[in-house]
Amino acid sequence: MADALSLIPANVFRNLADKLYEKRKNAALEIEGIIKQFALSGEHDKISAVINLLTSEFAGSPQANHRKGGLIGLAAATVGLGTDAAQHLEKIVPPVLKSFVDQDSRVRYYACEALYNIAKVVRGDFIVFFNKIFDALCKLSADSDPSVQSAAHLLDRLIKDIVTESDQFSIEEFIPLLRERMNVLNPYVRQFLVGWITVLDSVPDIDMLGFLPDFLDGLFNMLSDSSHEIRQQADSALSEFLQEIKNSPNVDYGRMAEILVQRASSPDEFTRLTAITWINEFVKLGREQLVPYYAEILGAILPCISDKEEKIRVVARETNEELRGIHANPADGFNIDAILSIARRELTNEWEATRIEALQWISKLLVRHRNEVISYLNCTFDSLMNALSDSSNRVVLLVLEVHACIAEDPQHFCRLIELLVRKFQRDRALLERRGALIVRRLCVLLDAERVYRQFSLNLEHETDLGFASVMVQALNLILLTSSELADLRALVKQSLVNSSGKDLFISLYSSWCHSPMATISLCLLAQAYNHASSVIQSLCEEDINAKFLVQLDKLIRLLETPIFAYIRLQLLEPGKHTWLLKTLYGLLMLLPQQSAAFKILRTRLKTVPSYTLGAEQLKRTSSENPYSQILQVTEDSRTQYTTIDFQSKLQKFEQMQHRHRLHSRSQLQSPNLSSSTMSQEIQISEESRESSPQPEIMQHPSGPTWNVPGQLRT
Repeated sequence: MADALSLIPANVFRNLADKLYEKRKNAALEIEGIIKQFALSGEHDKISAVINLLTSEFAGSPQANHRKGGLIGLAAATVGLGTDAAQHLEKIVPPVLKSFVDQDSRVRYYACEALYNIAKVVRGDFIVFFNKIFDALCKLSADSDPSVQSAAHLLDRLIKDIVTESDQFSIEEFIPLLRERMNVLNPYVRQFLVGWITVLDSVPDIDMLGFLPDFLDGLFNMLSDSSHEIRQQADSALSEFLQEIKNSPNVDYGRMAEILVQRASSPDEFTRLTAITWINEFVKLGREQLVPYYAEILGAILPCISDKEEKIRVVARETNEELRGIHANPADGFNIDAILSIARRELTNEWEATRIEALQWISKLLVRHRNEVISYLNCTFDSLMNALSDSSNRVVLLVLEVHACIAEDPQHFCRLIELLVRKFQRDRALLERRGALIVRRLCVLLDAERVYRQFSLNLEHETDLGFASVMVQALNLILLTSSELADLRALVKQSLVNSSGKDLFISLYSSWCHSPMATISLCLLAQAYNHASSVIQSLCEEDINAKFLVQLDKLIRLLETPIFAYIRLQLLEPGKHTWLLKTLYGLLMLLPQQSAAFKILRTRLKTVPSYTLGAEQLKRTSSENPYSQILQVTEDSRTQYTTIDFQSKLQKFEQMQHRHRLHSRSQLQSPNLSSSTMSQEIQISEESRESSPQPEIMQHPSGPTWNVPGQLRT
């Protein structure tokens, strides 16, 4: 210390700590001259002693004016050293950098000024301190004092000039610091960082593109900044990098794809648009390189397909088509399970467009990688089943197409029908709301006869008898009314003259027994009128409840539709179709007289031509084969046919109905059934019995006569 004080005149040290700037400046000029003389004579020990004194007694002083003097003195010493300054920078720069965080704003200002003058002298030799200087400038860019900010900007521009012309700058050492600072939210710091990224990217010898994944996320963060200027600067920088990517053969798409996927779900619209635009370019440019990231990319694209912003939707759809057009194999890292997982997840997306595209992906994977997709079927089946409850018919139809594609294999077909039955059992509302759509579409996609046979097989042994009855009634109504099932109806009509029709009738009958009205409908469709009459006669009063009457009402109304036109035409020949007439009268007798259905059927029967059946004819009709007319047609067409064992069928029907009656009684005894419901059903049943009209039978010389209401007896 003593040696240093002897090297510099005492008045110079006093002026260096003076509160007046001019005195400090003059003192600094004198120090500059003294140091210059020491440098010329090579007396570096003396130079070090002066620098140490300026650092300890001035720059590190508790007095603000001393610290200001120390800073200007260190800058003057550097100027005096000139080309020899490099060997003393280790002692000169650290105290200046330390002053950047001084509590006194004027000290921080002079620190900027001092470092500016030092940098002008040493230029490239300054690079060794770059990271520390960058860190200090990063903080000063957000300084609360405008004058300090201004001084920091001047210093920043100089440092940028030095770096761009230096061949000693290490981008590898700088990137970790940049990555750390990219998460700062201060707008001034963000501007500072974007400025540096842009400058460094403009230097041909610095490969900023190779390190883009390290700070890409930070740039995307800035796209949602509240400052328009910062958003614009970040967007400009990103646009420049994207252009470079298009022109570069070697790009690390993978790391950046992970970042873009996250940003594609940003709440900020502009960020989402930029991210999805980048993903679009990546898919076009990277293609096979992105195979391991397909699932993540798809997860970002599918939600954007339904984005509220049209620009995003357009780009997302284009990207989705590009991605779907790339053929990739599991051997190349194409993760089918991950893709399916994303598609399943998006099946619950709130937007229809996204759910549809998710189903399209499952369908596409089934076509290209069927075996692999089938191996993950356990997870996929549940999601597809749940999707049948979707609010959109378009989605449901696509789900059914996927199901049908899976069900091409027999074992998966059986599983599909079983799962559908269980789905309808759990969700009766779905059966009521969508049952017809689902069954009809499956009949088109998978062959109606095959579908109905399997449904019947599953329902035949259903233990939930209440559900089985409801399900059979639904299937029966679909069979009778759907245009898609016209061929199946035609085959059922041939049940008595065609072996295929017979097999179908037998297959359906076992489960149709769960519902009396469905059984009667099936018999009417098959023209098995004798058996239909037998089924009606087998019904006891316990079978005729409110639900039965509702189904009967539906059937009567169906009889008036074009589907049953052949029955109405057969009524023109009552002598030829006696059992049909008896069946219809049987239905009429079951209806409450005051009901609309009763009036409809009675009106129809009034139009039947008058026909009287004598005792001998009735005896002959009862004893002969009731299907002799049909068998005659069969004989003429030379078709071999074996009659159906209707007696055993009737027994099966009666057994099934007995089971249902026992089930109903147990339900009535259950405490879960409200007394109001019970009384209501009993009341309806009693009213139905009391209002049922009785057949008019009169004694005729030749036997009993069935008199058609409204016709005169002869």
